[in-house]
Amino acid sequence: MSNPAYAADTLSSPTPVLSVSPVVLPAPGRAVDLQVRVSAPVTGSELPVILLSHGLGFSNNLSSLNGYAPLANFWAAHGFVVIQPTHLDSRTLSLDPDQPEAVPHWRTRAEDMTRIIDQLDVIEAAVPQLLGRLDHSRVAVAGHSMGGHTASLLLGARLTDPHDGTEVDLAEPRIKAGVLLAAPGRGGDALTAFTIENYSFFLTTDFSTMTTPTLVVAGDKDDSAFLTVAGADWHADPYTLSPGPKSLLTLFDAEHGLGGVSGYDVAETTDENPERVAAVARLTWAYLRSELYPEDSAWQTARDALASGPDPLGQVESR
Repeated sequence: MSNPAYAADTLSSPTPVLSVSPVVLPAPGRAVDLQVRVSAPVTGSELPVILLSHGLGFSNNLSSLNGYAPLANFWAAHGFVVIQPTHLDSRTLSLDPDQPEAVPHWRTRAEDMTRIIDQLDVIEAAVPQLLGRLDHSRVAVAGHSMGGHTASLLLGARLTDPHDGTEVDLAEPRIKAGVLLAAPGRGGDALTAFTIENYSFFLTTDFSTMTTPTLVVAGDKDDSAFLTVAGADWHADPYTLSPGPKSLLTLFDAEHGLGGVSGYDVAETTDENPERVAAVARLTWAYLRSELYPEDSAWQTARDALASGPDPLGQVESR
């Protein structure tokens, strides 16, 4: 199969982006049909795909297909098709808070992503400008915060269902690489009482089975004190506790928003830093390029550029 018309040297030449939403995918048995946003470059063929899972947070619309524009727009402008679902725990759905669909739901989130892969043909048909332009064999997943947990399950992490005690395997073999942004770490005694009460599925997270190549992105000031007693290192657990090949991007002075990845000028971002967001977009793009196209040197080039600067924004380690 030939490569798409996007190589590493196109990073400095963004392409205009088309963005279509909502694209509605039939979802029998789900509380509501699955709505997604599709963003893509207006030109190019055999385009790889990134599934982007939103976090939770306090805003009404960022936790939906309408969030994460700084990342989605960059990735799409540089050759990816980005597909963003609205998960059932999004505030935009206004589901009855007494119903199980309305709480953070680890299983349905992962199932949303599998459903999207199953229906890539449906998405292409719904967006005529994309018809025949997707490379279904090159699919990656990315997620921030709770979305990082969703992505980790698809990449091979496991947990024990708190309702019936069974081990759950939601790994999606059609996903070839992933990016975890400020994702939750290990369970057990690393968790606060609040987390155990409200996110009991975090207790048994097991990264030892997460074998898919993954870039873990963590802020060294992201202590997430309401979730963990382990400090900022907790968000590096998906790297330290999983088998290779893995890479860890540690961002200096970054908190949970990683500079503001969830949206432009977001009030809930505690560490707003456009330069940091640009670096996250650029480095994650480069990582996924090189994982999906091993002959592409984008990741090594990006790593070298990060390390050679006079005042680096972070550091990368790999194993």
